[in-house]
Amino acid sequence: MLWVGMAYSQQLRVEPPNWWAGMLHDEVELMIYGKEISTLEPVSDDLEILSVRRTDNPNYLFVTISTAGKTPGSYALELQKKGRTKMEVAYDLLERRADSENRKGFDSSDLIYLIMPDRFANGDTDNDSSPDLIEKADRSLPGGRHGGDIQGVIDHLDYLQELGATALWSTPLCQDNDSTYSYHTYAQSDVYHIDARYGSNEDYRRLAQELHKRDMKLIMDYVTNHWGMLHWMIKDLPEYDWIHQFPGYGQTNYRMTTQMDPNASAIDTRYNEDGWFVKTMPDLNQRNPATLKYLIQNAIWWIEYADLDGFRVDTYSYGNKEGMAAWTKAIMDEYPNFNIVGEVWMHDQAQMAYWQKDSKVGAIQGFNSHLPSVMDFTLHDAISDAFKEEASWDKGLIEVYENFTNDFLYPDIDNIMVFAENHDTSRINELYPELQDYKLIMTLMATVRGIPQIYYGSEIGMKGDKAQGDADIRRDFPGGWEGDTQNAFEASGRTAEQAAYFDFSKTLFNWRKTATAIHKGKTVHFVPQDEVYVYFRILGEQRIMVVLNNNDDPVTLDLARFAEILEGVPAGEEVLTSQPVELSGGTLEVAGKTPMIIELK
Repeated sequence: MLWVGMAYSQQLRVEPPNWWAGMLHDEVELMIYGKEISTLEPVSDDLEILSVRRTDNPNYLFVTISTAGKTPGSYALELQKKGRTKMEVAYDLLERRADSENRKGFDSSDLIYLIMPDRFANGDTDNDSSPDLIEKADRSLPGGRHGGDIQGVIDHLDYLQELGATALWSTPLCQDNDSTYSYHTYAQSDVYHIDARYGSNEDYRRLAQELHKRDMKLIMDYVTNHWGMLHWMIKDLPEYDWIHQFPGYGQTNYRMTTQMDPNASAIDTRYNEDGWFVKTMPDLNQRNPATLKYLIQNAIWWIEYADLDGFRVDTYSYGNKEGMAAWTKAIMDEYPNFNIVGEVWMHDQAQMAYWQKDSKVGAIQGFNSHLPSVMDFTLHDAISDAFKEEASWDKGLIEVYENFTNDFLYPDIDNIMVFAENHDTSRINELYPELQDYKLIMTLMATVRGIPQIYYGSEIGMKGDKAQGDADIRRDFPGGWEGDTQNAFEASGRTAEQAAYFDFSKTLFNWRKTATAIHKGKTVHFVPQDEVYVYFRILGEQRIMVVLNNNDDPVTLDLARFAEILEGVPAGEEVLTSQPVELSGGTLEVAGKTPMIIELK
């Protein structure tokens, strides 16, 4: 809240726009922006001013205040010149939600549903375009804005709940004012405001509230590595090294291995960490203490403001790793039970494990990322080929098996995100167009260690080829727009094929909610033979047997091979069909291209 003094007829920006009483982070660096604002001196009888910092840009003033011991209320900060007050800023400290610091993040008991909001559902046609933002809605353009928004997501939360999803990850929702392709929203132009074409800040907070009513969680897609070229601060940089400069643009080499390679050259390391992801996304400098502080405070602000349950951090391993570790630790210190999963898009388990908190791999170099969770890209890689290749020594389901043989590298194997696809990859139903393959892959996703993430629309058979461009893997969900010829959100609107996909997914994912052996159990797996992969999840007395038959033809399993788990177990119940399974006869018949989940009795 701002009061503008008579001598200065201008509107200021103050970020963070407010803070909360009783925070661990009780020293807040206010970034105050206004024309020639650095000529003024901050003074306050209400707040202790710890430091004042000016930069070469006179339009910025950085003022660090202490909120320690302060109660909720509005506090005055005067901006003076030669002892005369030119402007007053009323800075609000709000009351925190009760027990906010102990909020529980997403975990292995959750199923995460990933959406691109612009392509999911248009709940409010009045905000399809904004007079203040460049790109207007045009659904005829595959790469244009189509009008999906927060209200559209809220309108279909019952659908997600029916499916069995317990957490929602939306790609970024903060303002992106690029002139084209702004719907992906990774080139943000204001990180304190939701893009008006998605709704408002209050709409985002309402989304969290509606999810929490359903005992579901909200995960924000956070971008620490870069902003968009049209971010208001990029257009008037606080200081030259707020971003990485070469001078100006320098392209990243995408070689994240330089982060841990003991043989890496300095120039290769620099171009990975400091290079711009693309020319329109200036690379943020986490080595700059002010940049890092800004990102920490912004992240904490969103957690408190919107009541978030987690972050997924884009391009995590492109930033300066010490800066990113400090960013992550600051958040986890404030919220010890929160969860953050980093996008570490690498193809070697040791390199991915390096980035998880307390990694013994990272410790070799004296590094701890403090990052609770990473994404299992090597499992994604294996799935992309394993179910369609001709089986051999190293091809077929053995690729999936071998992925899990390296689980010892991860310090917390239950807290990694597993997925078959996302918004940057070909859709799994494009790679495997048959329902039987979808069933095998989703059964794998739902029953292995970690936190499963699924991608919007695959549960009704949606396809998309990355080779055809991003728009093809980010198609509109049928029924999300008024006038759509069908509405797949409703059972009555689904085709027979869509219903088959959805009904299977619903059965599988709702069963998983209460399968504690899947959430936290030990894995015992057996080397695939003849393209049949068998593994068990065990927690106490609960034992679950999973069988994946990747053959077109039925197989007869000799159960003697699994005696170390099955000895003394006469029978079980197959989860997907609710049928009893006899195990005392020594063999098990498994239909071709069929998964089985057997709860052992």
